[in-house]
Amino acid sequence: MRLKLKQKSRRRKIDFKIMDSQLLRAEELGVRLEIVAGLPIWEASPVIRHQRAIDRIRESIKKIEIAGKNCECFHIADIYVEFPDCSLKRPDISLFCKTPAETDEAVKEIPDAVIEVISKGYEKKDLEIGVPFYLAQGVKDVVVFNPYTNEVLHFREGETRNLASPVEIEFECGCGCTV
Repeated sequence: MRLKLKQKSRRRKIDFKIMDSQLLRAEELGVRLEIVAGLPIWEASPVIRHQRAIDRIRESIKKIEIAGKNCECFHIADIYVEFPDCSLKRPDISLFCKTPAETDEAVKEIPDAVIEVISKGYEKKDLEIGVPFYLAQGVKDVVVFNPYTNEVLHFREGETRNLASPVEIEFECGCGCTV
């Protein structure tokens, strides 16, 4: 079942001072907070298995020589990204072809690719909410890795690949990694 998220035609102004304090309070309680299409979603802070999977995947990210692709393959873990509809998401790994501006607010550039590592009990957050949301926002590649089953799902607009870890994945932007 896929959740359809409505796009807002008018951009709402977020008061980041209020939002930052709410997000920081959630962080102090060991909770990760996201807001997707106006829906607040929380998740307990990740466990070691989750963090090790992220570290292992990030260590494998590299540029792939593809004609016409000039990607910096900048990647970062667990940052807030503000999407055009004012949603705030914290992808486990965000990949950008151009390094985003360094600010004290959420990144406003849309990642070229996103990798999510499933935490037990939060599978629906990543699969049923996250995947359709990211694709609707223009993320070209969305990968969801389940470290408990080694299942890897690679989504692109109109395409889903079901794979098993370890597997090499090439992204449209010209980066690749091992999941």
